[in-house]
Formats: sequence, structure tokens, C-alpha cells
Amino acid sequence: MHESLTDKLNQLEQKFAAMGQDMASYLEGLLQADYLTYWDYIHLETLLSLQNPKTTYPDELIFVTYHQITELYFKLVLHEIDQIANAAPLTASFFVDRMFRVNQYFKLLEDSFSIMITGMEREQFLKFRMALLPSSGFQSVQFRKIEIVSTDFRNLVVAAPTEPEYISDLYEFMYWKRGATELSTQEKTLTLKQFDQHNGPVLVKLAEEYQFKNLLHQYQHLVRDGQSTSELANALREYDWRVNIRWKLAHLRSAVQHLQKAQDNTHATGGTNWQTYLPPNQQLMVFFPELWTEEELRNWGKSPSHPDSL
Repeated sequence: MHESLTDKLNQLEQKFAAMGQDMASYLEGLLQADYLTYWDYIHLETLLSLQNPKTTYPDELIFVTYHQITELYFKLVLHEIDQIANAAPLTASFFVDRMFRVNQYFKLLEDSFSIMITGMEREQFLKFRMALLPSSGFQSVQFRKIEIVSTDFRNLVVAAPTEPEYISDLYEFMYWKRGATELSTQEKTLTLKQFDQHNGPVLVKLAEEYQFKNLLHQYQHLVRDGQSTSELANALREYDWRVNIRWKLAHLRSAVQHLQKAQDNTHATGGTNWQTYLPPNQQLMVFFPELWTEEELRNWGKSPSHPDSL
């Protein structure tokens, strides 16, 4: 028997013995198992069965498929941030490598958003969207999770009348709730009520879990230990810019393309006030305020270009 194969069998035997298992039984199972196919590995049939348009308009398939693709990228972003949050020990190089992946995901998402802007007929969109009420991309809980695990929870809060002691109290003042509040009555839209009921407790729990291991906290920890690098700071600046300016500008361009008319502005499907909510210079959300100059913060969201020309 080939020496390397013998070594591997010995390693396997030690592995199973350490767990009190019989290696021969596992080898027998391997003999009985069929070969893995690509379509079984990625569950292709199941994956392709998940696109279920609510109308007969052809472009709705584009709409639902693109949103599902977006949510899969969000899943990857959360996966990378989870690794940074739980790395022990965390190093600047590990942090940078994972942030490079995250920035690539958001770059791909932004670049592909042209599908939503020009890849559908406006007339079809304005018709099939009415069958989707009151659902809205606003209800993407994964994007809200990305925001929460990226920064201090208080950086996502606006207009809190006092200084609440608990995250559960701060949750009512999350900045994005302004985007699903009726401007005239200040009442929550059904879109927001549904979202809070379904996701509120989950998001509060996540914020509590990440209070001392979100991206901002982990960066500050490396700074205090003298382990931070300019490469890491630049990676986090790029991330801040991509999420809080570029990604939101892409949404704004899509809304303008499909919802804005010459004499009237069509409401979004969930009743969100997108005209005042979507522009980054209205939201003024920044994950890492200490990484930006006062001038950069004053001009936040007013230009799509990155200050470092990334």
C-alpha cells in the first residue's frame, strides 16, 4: 500500500478511536454511499423552485430573483463579520482579509443593482408591485443585522429624548424607522408594524450579543493594543462608504427610475417615504465616525466618490 495512503488510514483510525468510533463501520458506509453531484450539493431543484412571482408580468421574476440573490450576499457578509467578532485572538491581518471579502460582496451588489434600475420595464414594475403590498425591501432583516453588528448600537439611533439605559429602549429610535413612518401623522406604516413584530426581539438580542464585539468595538480593541494598521482603517472606511453611501445611492437611483414622475411621486410598496429617507445625506449613518475627518462627516453622502478615490 502506498505510504501516504497508509498514513491517512492511520490518522483516520486515531481520529475515530478518539471518539470511541469504529473506523471500519465508517469505511463500509463510504463504500455504500453514492457519488456527490453538483445539483445535489447546491440543492439546485429546490433553489430554482423558490422564485414564485405573484403576477403574470414577466419582469416580476427578475425582481424576486434579484432580491433573493441580494439576501444570499447579505448572508455571506454576516458570515464574515461573525468570524471577525469571534476570532480569538483577533489580528489586524485576519480582520483586513475578511473585510476585503465583505467589501467585494457589496461592490458586486452595487454593480449588479443596474438590474433593478434599468433591467425591468417601468410599466410592468408599476403594475406588479401593487400585488406585493405591503411588503418592502425595507423589511430586509439581514441588512438591519449587518448594520447592528457593524457599529455601536447608539450610532444607529436618532432623536432619542433621553439616554436610555437598555438597548431594548433604544430600539424604538432606530434611524430606519423614520423611513416607514407616515410624515403627516407620524404613525407607523403596516410595513414597519409587521417588521417590528416579527424581528424586533431578534434584533435587540443581536445588538446585546454584539455590544462588545461589533466591528467598531473590535477595531477599537486592536487600536488600544497597538495592533491596528492603516490597511485595516482603510478597509473599514471603504466598508462605511460602500454600505452607507454607495449602496443606498443605488437604491435611490432605482426609486427615482421607477417611482418618480414628472408631476407626482409614486409611493413605495410599503408606504415608505423614500424621497426623504433614502438619500445618504439625509440618513447620515456612519459606522466608524472616528475614521473620518470633520469635513468628511459634514459632506457625508453629498458625493458618490470615495474621499480616497478607491
